[in-house]
Amino acid sequence: MVKSSTLLEIPLQGERQLSEPLRRALDIAVAATALAVLAPVLATVAVLIWSEDRGSILFHQERVGQNGKRFAFYKFRSMVANAEALKESLSTKNEASGPIFKMQHDPRITRIGRVLRRYSLDELPQLWNILKGDMSLVGPRPHLPREIESCPDYPLERLSVPPGLICLREVSGRSRLTFEEWIALDLEYVRKRSLLLNLSILLRALPAVLRGDGAY
Repeated sequence: MVKSSTLLEIPLQGERQLSEPLRRALDIAVAATALAVLAPVLATVAVLIWSEDRGSILFHQERVGQNGKRFAFYKFRSMVANAEALKESLSTKNEASGPIFKMQHDPRITRIGRVLRRYSLDELPQLWNILKGDMSLVGPRPHLPREIESCPDYPLERLSVPPGLICLREVSGRSRLTFEEWIALDLEYVRKRSLLLNLSILLRALPAVLRGDGAY
């Protein structure tokens, strides 16, 4: 169970340690610029979500970040308002391995939500998480506390870096990957982490998002 960040602190070495100030500066610059440039898109998405069912525009959850620190994680709402209450009734239809819940044709997803998910537009509010310092542009996607707590062999090394908006999994198959493959890619990223690797992932992300590879 993740309770204390001090128990999970793993020092960064070499290039990763030296690049942290630059990484943070780039995160702030890119996230702030993207929020400004994409403001019309964000506003349009917000109107479309609200107009479909008059429900809330944003969805937030508690996620686990670097060193076990918990934070409020934001997304555009892509499911019906009572999605969490309906999840239990769909548990037998889970198509993902490990503690993750995924359904390719999840009935809780709204019409606009399917478009948002296919092109990852639902993730755009996490640019605010990046500005706040909860997340980085590139890094392992943050898990829910219960997902970590239900996995006795969860590698704490994965929590030694900030979680990211985009990860190696996003350009390597996304939802088609098993939980074990997802974790393996995250650990590969943590161990090889550098600004050059981050740039490579960012450059590969746009084509993957436009194709909607493995997105649901």
